Amino acid sequence: MALPDSWLKSPPRPSVQHTALAAERQQVLTKPPGSLGQLEKLAINLAGLNGSDKPSVDPVRMVVFAGDHGVCAEGVSAFPQAVTAQMIANFASGGAAISVMAEELGASLEVVNLGTVGEVPELPGVIHQIIAPSTANMAKSPAMSSRQVESALYSGDDAARRAVNAGCRLFIGGDMGIGNTTSAAALACVLLGQQPAALVGPGTGLNSEGVARKARIVEKALHRHGPDRDPLTVLASLGGFEIAALTGAIMGCAARRIPVLVDGFIVSVAALVAVHQQPGVREWLLFAHRSAEPGHNSVLESLDASPLLDLGMRLGEGSGAAVAVPLLRAACALHNRMASFTDAGVSGKAGD
Repeated sequence: MALPDSWLKSPPRPSVQHTALAAERQQVLTKPPGSLGQLEKLAINLAGLNGSDKPSVDPVRMVVFAGDHGVCAEGVSAFPQAVTAQMIANFASGGAAISVMAEELGASLEVVNLGTVGEVPELPGVIHQIIAPSTANMAKSPAMSSRQVESALYSGDDAARRAVNAGCRLFIGGDMGIGNTTSAAALACVLLGQQPAALVGPGTGLNSEGVARKARIVEKALHRHGPDRDPLTVLASLGGFEIAALTGAIMGCAARRIPVLVDGFIVSVAALVAVHQQPGVREWLLFAHRSAEPGHNSVLESLDASPLLDLGMRLGEGSGAAVAVPLLRAACALHNRMASFTDAGVSGKAGD
């Protein structure tokens, strides 16, 4: 199997020099040190990630990866599979949450169709990189062949390449795929060594009976999969086209020095796979929000992540990450444009 370089090689490190310079600057701005809280830490982190004394997150690039899941045959979702293809059209027409947020933020939005049960016509802003109409049913067989997972990883890496060629300074990956919380929960169970009951949630709106059934299906898939925790094997066995593509995009961005603002449960699980394969990827990740999906807390804890927001969101699409972008912009603006005590003629702390 031929895999992207980002899967095989550790990513570069953020700039220690620019991180240190940004930390020094925060100490001399016209405010008590630490008074801007997380915004100060964000600015310092972004300076190192940008390798610049003027951190910025613009231009912002959003890419939604879409694909259907064979495990839907087990009745694990409250919505029919046809919704995946229908939502791709909704993204293209501007009617989806992420479409609205992209326009509001002035960010570019790209949709990558990796394979849906329903037919998707040619649409503006939609790239068709069809692998298959859906993954296989992971409860009965591996979700993807080695060639399919390779194709999905390369699709994500290609999206990262397009982003850097467009001058992107912040990448947001989004997901669309009915049944994908089932797949993500199964992946997390293996990588975290936890049981389905702790990680499986309602997804698109299952009731308690539906959640219990979903947990049983995940348990069945885990029994079939066995104990193997190799990231590539786990991804092929239990993942989805869009989750694998997100993993490839996250790793491709880290390899190209692009910070990634991680969305909710699905994207965080893709990040978990990436970090298990290349631990250095973690330094390139910022975490936008805490999802209402119950498994997200365990994934965040494993990644030592403190998300910026906790709004009870669980939509996916990259929407939670999009909502956090203004915070990153504010952190950069304050860092870059506030005056120092010396420049403003303001007295500093007594004794300094």
